[in-house]
Amino acid sequence: MSATVSPLAPTSYPALPEIGGVRFATAEAAIRYKGRTDVLLVLMDEGTTVGGVFTTSKCPSAPVDWCRARLAGGKARALLVNSGNANAFTGRKGRDAVTLSAGIAAHAAGCAPGEVFLASTGVIGEPLDATKFEGVLGATAARAEGRDWLAAARAIMTTDTFPKVATASADLGGTGIAINGMAKGAGMIAPDMATMLSFVFTDAAIAAPVLQALVATETVDSFNAVTVDGDTSTSDTLLVFATGKAGGAPIDSLDDARVPAFRAALAAVLGDLAVQVARDGEGARKLVKVTVEGAVSKESARRIARSIANSPLVKTAVAGEDANWGRVVMAVGKAGEPADRDRLAIHFGGIRVAVDGERDPAYDEAETSAYMQNPEIEIRVEIGLGEARDTVWTCDLTKEYVAINGDYRS
Repeated sequence: MSATVSPLAPTSYPALPEIGGVRFATAEAAIRYKGRTDVLLVLMDEGTTVGGVFTTSKCPSAPVDWCRARLAGGKARALLVNSGNANAFTGRKGRDAVTLSAGIAAHAAGCAPGEVFLASTGVIGEPLDATKFEGVLGATAARAEGRDWLAAARAIMTTDTFPKVATASADLGGTGIAINGMAKGAGMIAPDMATMLSFVFTDAAIAAPVLQALVATETVDSFNAVTVDGDTSTSDTLLVFATGKAGGAPIDSLDDARVPAFRAALAAVLGDLAVQVARDGEGARKLVKVTVEGAVSKESARRIARSIANSPLVKTAVAGEDANWGRVVMAVGKAGEPADRDRLAIHFGGIRVAVDGERDPAYDEAETSAYMQNPEIEIRVEIGLGEARDTVWTCDLTKEYVAINGDYRS
């Protein structure tokens, strides 16, 4: 956890309501460091359903493997999260650690190990000593309550500089429901599923297959549309839990008339959390929104936008407050997607800096330089070949990113 809070951190946090059927508490287990909160235990009432998506990495962590195997059951009673150690690339020791962790958590929660979901974040390649959970989870379960969401979000932080939480509500056919979410992530962010770790809870009643379908769909334009450094983690996990405590008949079909309202609220929470991850990119000083328009397909627009957002040259230019559209052109050209140099138009904010394959005749250096001093920057590219568009969120690349990652294991 960084000692310096990002200048892009929120100035206030929303008041997150209690979610019926959800209780949680944090603990210090000295997973990697002594004297800091590094464990989160969430307890959920019987009947809670779960949906989730995970990293596309071919080298996933042991907790990811564990969760994938249990997701088909669609039921959850507990979530155990630790920071400081990712339990990734740990071989048989890692598999043994998740089995032991789930057993300890299940005993504390009073449920079966198969109803326990696990997530770990931190250093890769170091064995996780799961016996450390034995000394804290019993007492942690006894203290569990449903109010301090910020404390829960802080417990899962690593190089994050601020906790990330979001909330939304919806009316489902006369039944009011709430959705609360938390996330951690600041580096190794180029997910193709979610983010580093994110956990969302709702009191809505939703069948597991429906919840799973909604989670997969709403991730596309939220967590899948954010990148910090182009590196996909071994541990990326997004889990959404639905307790059903708000009442009302369960939503058991995507054709249910209540689905659009729930979908909109879920999208709001996931989108909010995803942008917060970009705001807290390691060493970030500027939030960057990259929008590509006029592409031949949404998929093509996404790939071009990611090429721009992941370019070290574009990101360092933003850090240096330089509206270097030549680097944007480079990133468009290398994306491998349909593009025509002489149809391109590039905008920084509301300022068009290039059009028809060359500098805009009305370009004003002073005006553009003044815009680049803002903490939030938008780069918009018109491809001119179609009607599709897409947006990706990222941040600038500074010396602090190198400093953070140069001594991460030290």
